[in-house]
Amino acid sequence: SLSSLSEDDDFADILDAELELASAADSASPGEPPGSPSDEEEEEEEDLVVELDAVGQGSNKRRRLEEHHQDQGTATRPEEDAIGSVKDAQIKICPPHTGFIGGLCYICGKNQDEEDFTGVPFGYIAEGLRLSNSEMDRLSGSEVKNLLRERKLVLILDLDHTLINSTRLHDISAAEMDLGIQSAASKNDPDRSLFTLQGMCMLTKLRPFVRKFLEEASNMFEMYIYTMGFKAYAIEIAKLLDPGNVYFDSKVISNSDCTQQHQKGLDVVPGADSLAVVLDDTEYVWQKHKENLILMERYHYFAASCRHSGQSLSELMQDERESDGALATILDVLKRIHTIFFDLGVGTALSSRDVRPVIKRMRQEVLQGCKLVFSRVFPSDCRPQHQIMWKMAEQLGAVCCSEVDPSVTHVVAVHAGTEKARWAVKHKKFLLHPRWIEACNYRWHRQPEEDFPVPGLKEDKGKEKVAEIAHL
Repeated sequence: SLSSLSEDDDFADILDAELELASAADSASPGEPPGSPSDEEEEEEEDLVVELDAVGQGSNKRRRLEEHHQDQGTATRPEEDAIGSVKDAQIKICPPHTGFIGGLCYICGKNQDEEDFTGVPFGYIAEGLRLSNSEMDRLSGSEVKNLLRERKLVLILDLDHTLINSTRLHDISAAEMDLGIQSAASKNDPDRSLFTLQGMCMLTKLRPFVRKFLEEASNMFEMYIYTMGFKAYAIEIAKLLDPGNVYFDSKVISNSDCTQQHQKGLDVVPGADSLAVVLDDTEYVWQKHKENLILMERYHYFAASCRHSGQSLSELMQDERESDGALATILDVLKRIHTIFFDLGVGTALSSRDVRPVIKRMRQEVLQGCKLVFSRVFPSDCRPQHQIMWKMAEQLGAVCCSEVDPSVTHVVAVHAGTEKARWAVKHKKFLLHPRWIEACNYRWHRQPEEDFPVPGLKEDKGKEKVAEIAHL
């Protein structure tokens, strides 16, 4: 169940009680209106209420359900005798319906097929649950109040290549087999980061620092898993990441919960978009929420994961460092976002603040003051302004242009032999590889230019030196 969905209501308790009442309504005969139960039905409803009372806080649950129905314009009015049994219980058909579960309205029991109902699926909370847009708005409003009261934002976490890397057992390379990677995953070590998913014939590697990351992030964010993977897979990975069920509970969203094919959306996450931060290695799936996205550097541990990008970390017997790896870096970014958002010195009311401009401003600080020229980085028949690298540099705060001038600070090239590259060397400008921009984007900090040299630079310098000596 979702935590803290409203100030006064425990959503899980309300939903449980409503489901039980709905089952009573569903048992009514078709010829009689819901408000006129037969003697037999009255006895069944008495048994139902007695059972509710017998389950811890049953009477309290029923009282809170009454309040919830009154808020929604429906009425459930049990009249209790001296020992707490119910003489009469009436359930009115609710116009409009706030939600359906298993195809039935969870308040009046009406069949969804008979209604013109559009809503948001919430199968990750309860199987078959759909909430109306108005109910979703109500719950989101309550969630926002609770989050701001607790000084928390929402953090949406992708799984594959963001927090973990998985591979099928039959895709393990020969080198990985020789290194004993499969047997290492089977060891009973509580601190291990390599696991076998026996039922799925897969190996999963946790990204370094992920446990500390989740622990610290949970103090600032209400966290959700959101993956394009299957539900069973997502749940198994959630158990590895959160064995104590402390961080996620039922907040595990998979591909079956998406409302648009091949796209992820915040419409299935209670709360305002203005409070949501997304960590994902794939920008394409967040077409509607790019301003919420922090793009993660992809985690390729297994050989099958990086067939087109050289040797894997497993084959090299290496891994990201916990101290300054991707998750440690992004945790610092998240801390800054949280601090800026909840800054008490800002005059704007918390309810009017938006995390998206905060992310944008922080990103623009990375390359602020840099002016870039690209040299043969893009295809000649394409407009450079439309290329990903150009847009990325601008998002990081750099100014991009097509021609060199004295104000240019960096020339980005893939080879040192171009005219602009030679100009950069002659005028002592930074000459560097496009990977520098990507590194700045993933690290949220300007990276040392000398770590990203352009191929051919040393050879050209040597030729220039030979020419200079010959001239002498």
